[in-house]
Amino acid sequence: MKTKLFLALATSLLLLSCGQDSKDGDRTISSDVINVPATASGKQATPGSAPSIAFESDKHDFGKITQGEIVSHSFVFVNNGGSDLIISNALGSCGCTIPEYPKGAIKPGEQGKIDVKFDSAGKSGLVKKTVTLTTNCTPSTQVLTIIATVNVPEED
Repeated sequence: MKTKLFLALATSLLLLSCGQDSKDGDRTISSDVINVPATASGKQATPGSAPSIAFESDKHDFGKITQGEIVSHSFVFVNNGGSDLIISNALGSCGCTIPEYPKGAIKPGEQGKIDVKFDSAGKSGLVKKTVTLTTNCTPSTQVLTIIATVNVPEED
């Protein structure tokens, strides 16, 4: 009997707490909670003033490599926007993919590069790995892809 009474009370409280907050039922979202691109200075970006990252290519194929080889590639980009570009993070999809990225601001019109090292130890066949960049651009993430065909050497 106490269990039924408790469940009834809990259900009533739940239903009462789901009421609308506003008097007129307006459920609009405030514009201050929408993700708005920002310049490196922290100011809201206006159209044309936001940073923009553009890569010569966002994919690289190393072709055939031998298992155990460590290969690297530089992804070159330019800031085509109107304010400083900041890369806050670069994360490889596994421990075998190690990115290095500029830690300072890249001014409008300037070039930069993301160096990616791939360690093929323990890998075989077609391998596809990614590096995810977090920036102050829109969209805030950019994915770079590396591909390699890892050949296992024959044992004598």
